[in-house]
Amino acid sequence: MTPGLSDSEESGAPSTATTAFSEALALVATERPGGFVDSARPPAFRYAPPGMVDGFWGAGGSPGVAGGPGGAVAAAHSRLVTGDLSATELVEQAIVAAEKQGMALGAVVELMAEQALAEAARLDRIAASGGTPLGPLHGIPITVKDIIHVAGVPTRAGSAAYSYVPDRDAVAVGRARAAGAIVVAKVSTHEFALGVTTPQSANPFDPSRIPGGSSGGSAIAVACGIGLASIGTDTRASIRVPAALCGVVGLKGTFGLVPTEGIVPLSWTMDHVAPIASTVADAALLLEVMAGRSVGDVGLFAGGSPGPGLRVGLAEACFEGCEASIAGVARDAIAALVASSGGALVALDRPDSSDLDLANAAGLVVSRCEAATFHRSLGADRSAYWDEVSDQLDAADSVTATDYLDAQRLRAVLAGGLRAVFDRCDVLCLPTVGVAPPMRDDYTRFLTVLSRSCVPWSLAGFPAVSVPCGFDSAGFPVGLQIVGPPGADGLVIAAASAVERERLAGA
Repeated sequence: MTPGLSDSEESGAPSTATTAFSEALALVATERPGGFVDSARPPAFRYAPPGMVDGFWGAGGSPGVAGGPGGAVAAAHSRLVTGDLSATELVEQAIVAAEKQGMALGAVVELMAEQALAEAARLDRIAASGGTPLGPLHGIPITVKDIIHVAGVPTRAGSAAYSYVPDRDAVAVGRARAAGAIVVAKVSTHEFALGVTTPQSANPFDPSRIPGGSSGGSAIAVACGIGLASIGTDTRASIRVPAALCGVVGLKGTFGLVPTEGIVPLSWTMDHVAPIASTVADAALLLEVMAGRSVGDVGLFAGGSPGPGLRVGLAEACFEGCEASIAGVARDAIAALVASSGGALVALDRPDSSDLDLANAAGLVVSRCEAATFHRSLGADRSAYWDEVSDQLDAADSVTATDYLDAQRLRAVLAGGLRAVFDRCDVLCLPTVGVAPPMRDDYTRFLTVLSRSCVPWSLAGFPAVSVPCGFDSAGFPVGLQIVGPPGADGLVIAAASAVERERLAGA
């Protein structure tokens, strides 16, 4: 008998260890959750951005900067309170936009006209009777991405293979409604949020092009006036990419700021619930509400000034592969931010190309393996999935547990290194997307191209916002991405507000 080998191993039969491992896997499989409700089982791995200690903000800094100008939501809310405008009028305007542009662009998947009008009438009665407004979103029409639950309304996740009618709102939706928001429609998503293109929908600037994704319907809705804001999600780049391509604001808070209960999971350790709006102040207000801040805290994330001496970081690697006119617009916006804040431009050697490539690789492995775990438990007919989506899940099914854990270990190293960047600067600025919106008949090759500069900040869980900063040489909007360290959401918002003011002043 060969030393170290059992009789069974020497004879070619499975070893005791192999048999034990196979039996263990089989036993675990018998306890595999099934269907959406059971899939709420907690994930095995929980992620926290660097600096989170004893509570959300930990060592990350102050949660916000109070004050600053309001946006369209604040203006409408003020008129609603004084009686110059009714919730019914706002909802009717949103419904008209949904029926005219939303349907044509493939953005609206469930128009909730009857429910929305009934809720608007109820809120108008409260106003007419002199009652107290529900909150800062009282009477404000919004839309919701179709992987986020709205009670009694089908969630289809953009897929022919999935339909679920929840009996309760997602936490973020519930908080928005409690603050007075009126949901007028569910809007399109890349199937199961597993992509950055949303090819079934069209860009409002050119319907032959994609809106970006996966929160493409949310970006279209805001750009076309189907409500004043939208609740979407961002796992790798899904808020910021469509915001940039559609000329609106997409704001991803620090990981964990907004609860993800009540969404169809993509990646438990990377999913963020996040707003899209037409102004930074509007996006900040919705983020604040979804984060569960009290009405007395309204304004906590409302922008204001980033303060004197802002150190603005710029890493040249973030401009690699960027179209010349987009890079030029972004650099002009960065220069204007530095000048308006009396700050300084800080040249950084990180993130470098290696950081971006490694973050995209680790982010793809982590998010798709976690997605594959959910979809295995879901038990839906994968043959009905889009080819692009099923290909990603099939590839993830073959990834070993050790490879997944290696990606998570790499994630921790990258997050720590990227956190150190902010010892030299307060915020980092870079183009959100380096190319114009791709054509709808040529979208498949842009899976990683569109998201390259966005993934590191979702992977690491840092706050990031895409704010419109101008137009490229072909007339398409350009988004400037502003990133800060964990917990510095207020500073990121304040810097984005400054960029927005400079752009509007120069318009």
